[in-house]
Amino acid sequence: MADLILNVDFVASEPPRKKESGSRKHRSFVQRRRALERRGVLRQKQLPPPGAASKPNPKRRRGGKSTGKAKPTPQPTPSPKSSSSASLDQPGAGKTAFAATQPPRKPKVVAKAKPRDPSVPFQPSKLVALDCEMVGTGPGGRTSDLARCSIVGYDGDVLYDRYVRPAAPIVDYRTRWSGIRRHHMANAVPFGKAQREILRILSGKIVVGHAISNDFKALKYFHPKALTRDTSKIPLLNRRGGFPENVNISLKRLTKELLHRDIQVGKSGHSSVEDARATMELYKVVEAEWEQHLLLNPEQD
Repeated sequence: MADLILNVDFVASEPPRKKESGSRKHRSFVQRRRALERRGVLRQKQLPPPGAASKPNPKRRRGGKSTGKAKPTPQPTPSPKSSSSASLDQPGAGKTAFAATQPPRKPKVVAKAKPRDPSVPFQPSKLVALDCEMVGTGPGGRTSDLARCSIVGYDGDVLYDRYVRPAAPIVDYRTRWSGIRRHHMANAVPFGKAQREILRILSGKIVVGHAISNDFKALKYFHPKALTRDTSKIPLLNRRGGFPENVNISLKRLTKELLHRDIQVGKSGHSSVEDARATMELYKVVEAEWEQHLLLNPEQD
């Protein structure tokens, strides 16, 4: 019997290959890679995950450029505590995070100044009454110069009462009306000094007087019209005393009719303190009505 020799190949036969899909270049790449795998050239970590190499990426063009937009990775919703702490790590977010934890602020209330009630008198410290006495200087003593000035407050308290020495020589003392005599000039204040002292008191005040333009003229001064109250030009006073409204009534007659008091009596002359006090009291009689009238008619005298 002849010997039978069998040539058996124990190498496992490869399973039939599936028809390669893709382009020619891709099939060539797969065949080359498999050959390298069999030879052991490719290490395990270099191998792509199973099934990933055979599927071409539809979002890749030839040359490796992306053809689609990458989907954003969904972020986990932070808890209230983590969101406040994480936002502080971002630049400029500290103030926003701090403001979010603070209670809303109430809007500021700006207080508006209330309009003055005309029925309420001005502050006593803002009201003064002025009266001056003059003497005659110049040719024939026809020029009236200041020789005494008195200022009283709202309640009649004396704020200033000084004799004033005119710059020009006195020709006529007019004692019958002014009450000024020669000996009063011995310690009189020079006009310049007296003027500065008086104007310092009158500054910013409401000045009450009777025919007060003559007093301002002797002081060589013009007081603001809005801060001047002339009792000789207040029709309400004339009406209260029963006199015509458009007639200038003397201080003596108004005081007699409305205050029932006699002033400027005798031959010793007038007292500027007494006249200033009478003027202030007359103003108080019609103060509320007169101030309301001025408030509604600011352009009128």
